[in-house]
Amino acid sequence: MIYFDNSATTKPYKEVIDSFLKVTTEYFGNPSSLHRMGGEAEKLLNMGRKQIADLLEVKANELIFTSGGTESNNLAVKGAALMHRKRGNHIVTTAVEHASIKESFQQLAELGFKVTYLPVDREGRVHVKDVEQAISNDTILVSIMHVNNEVGTVQPIEEIGKILKKYPKILFHVDNIQGIGKVPLHLQKCSVDLCSYSAHKFHGLKGTGLLYIREGVNISPLLTGGNQERKHRSGTENVAGMVALAKALRMTLENEKKQSDKLLQIKEALIKGLSELEEVTIHTPAKDSAPHIINFSMKGFKAEVFVHALEEKDIYVSTTSACSSKKQAVSSTLIAMGVQEEEAKSAIRISLSYDNTIEEAHFVIKAIKETVNKLKEVMN
Repeated sequence: MIYFDNSATTKPYKEVIDSFLKVTTEYFGNPSSLHRMGGEAEKLLNMGRKQIADLLEVKANELIFTSGGTESNNLAVKGAALMHRKRGNHIVTTAVEHASIKESFQQLAELGFKVTYLPVDREGRVHVKDVEQAISNDTILVSIMHVNNEVGTVQPIEEIGKILKKYPKILFHVDNIQGIGKVPLHLQKCSVDLCSYSAHKFHGLKGTGLLYIREGVNISPLLTGGNQERKHRSGTENVAGMVALAKALRMTLENEKKQSDKLLQIKEALIKGLSELEEVTIHTPAKDSAPHIINFSMKGFKAEVFVHALEEKDIYVSTTSACSSKKQAVSSTLIAMGVQEEEAKSAIRISLSYDNTIEEAHFVIKAIKETVNKLKEVMN
């Protein structure tokens, strides 16, 4: 099997599963309980939080554990907007955000917030000048993803952060769910106030995530009732999941240091092979794009047909983001980039992990070429 759908989810590291099982079976107490077992669970939770904080170069009290990227994004966007609506009701994002951001903004618009959706260029990148031009006296939040989950475009987060630093009333949220472990992002250097992460994107477990909330920033909670996570996110903490998250993050960041060149070589080999096919149009930018994502269209073929044809060869790729793929909707990201609808319908995404190899890349290119020829014969 060749698994090239790592932007949808990654395979958990064995060490991550082992740590989850150990904590689940031996330290299953509620961390809010007063007895010894509760204290042991709380100690593990605090240790995990401290380990993650050190890895991200932030303070432990700036990290909130969540159920994943969608909750982190919802909590950041809605929590910031609702908390600060008295000082302004204008919020800003881009036309190429993940559905969990896009739909959060849509809900806020229904509550009376004014929303600006910034355009992107043909590479899917927002221009810094457009961000600043969108700012008004009522602006309280700007939310922009670091790495686009469909095409891999890296947004100019540091430059945007410098601009927003001049506007202390505005909070800056970054969705770093696809970037962590692949494209470095220093939260302080980029003046980020809120940042979202999801463990299953870096070989952790589904149902676990993080939200960074810069010290001094206040947001409204979405979940209330137990006062856990500094009152930002009530509910009994998933101690085993968060310990596993800490281990997955450490291992992934170690792999980033050791294997980032290898990942880039695999990506370049895939792009070279795809470029040899006249049916292929590559949408991922040649520069300033993540090393693990390649998005391309196959002229004359439906994306779903091609994905299933590769699956027959035990190769797994995807169409749009996993959250939208079953809807069979045309990628709004590609449309925002100026890609024609018919071409967008044939878009396929390959996404890599540090477990993939150059040999797999060569095999997949050969399989894609064989599949193109086979489908041509069927169509004729």
